[in-house]
Amino acid sequence: MEPITPPVASSDPPAASAAAPRVRQLRLVVRADDYDRAVAFYRDVLGMPERAAFGGTGDARVTILDAGRATLEIANPAQAEMIDCVETDGHRAPALRVAFEVADTATATGELAAAGAEVIASPRETPWRSLNSRLAAPAGLEITLFQELD
Repeated sequence: MEPITPPVASSDPPAASAAAPRVRQLRLVVRADDYDRAVAFYRDVLGMPERAAFGGTGDARVTILDAGRATLEIANPAQAEMIDCVETDGHRAPALRVAFEVADTATATGELAAAGAEVIASPRETPWRSLNSRLAAPAGLEITLFQELD
């Protein structure tokens, strides 16, 4: 197996012009069969502030939680596999995995596990100096918690 090297920032110029970005917000919409459990887990246990909540016809409900700054990380299969090996000893993540930066990965992992998340991989230091854990969380999401160490 080859040594793992940290990701390298691209020196290619951005594809978009220097004008204001077209996308102003990333909103990840998650369908949750157990809506109340999912809201309580992400809002109350993970600590994502509630920004809005709406009800619709019948029992239609949605809660919008603030996740801080958002990015869309696109990885080719080789990169995704490498991250799976670093974070979990090879457990293959689904096509969509949500990563949250937290202040203390070990504490947050314990709190989320106590609230019902399944720990896939305990916190471990990555080659790029972050402390990462992986969990199976409510609403069918696989999540990574990461803490920057430098």
